[in-house]
Order: sequence, then structure tokens, then C-alpha cells
Amino acid sequence: MKKFLCCAAAISALLLGACTPTVKIEPPDKPIVINLNVKIEHEIKIKVDKELDALLANDELF
Repeated sequence: MKKFLCCAAAISALLLGACTPTVKIEPPDKPIVINLNVKIEHEIKIKVDKELDALLANDELF
């Protein structure tokens, strides 16, 4: 019985190995061209009230 199970397992493994799909990856013949149009706008607005600036500059406060 043990021989039969071992033989069945070996045959099953062989059959499963034979049915394994293969995947081929090949580079394309022509170069890959990627066109990107990217527009980046960046705007930083810093507005500091002069009184607040003077308050923060006061050493006695902190």
C-alpha cells in the first residue's frame, strides 16, 4: 500500500509539473516611447502681520 501511495504521489507530481504554464518575457523590438506633458505650478504665499512679527521678536514674551 505504501508503494502504491508513493508511486501515485510521484505520478501526480510528474503530471502537475508537466501541466505548469510557462511565461515568456521578451523585450520589444522597438524602443518604448513615453510622452508626458506635465505642468507643475507652485505658489507659496507667506503673509506675516508686522505686529505679529514684532510680538514674536519680543524676547520678554518667551
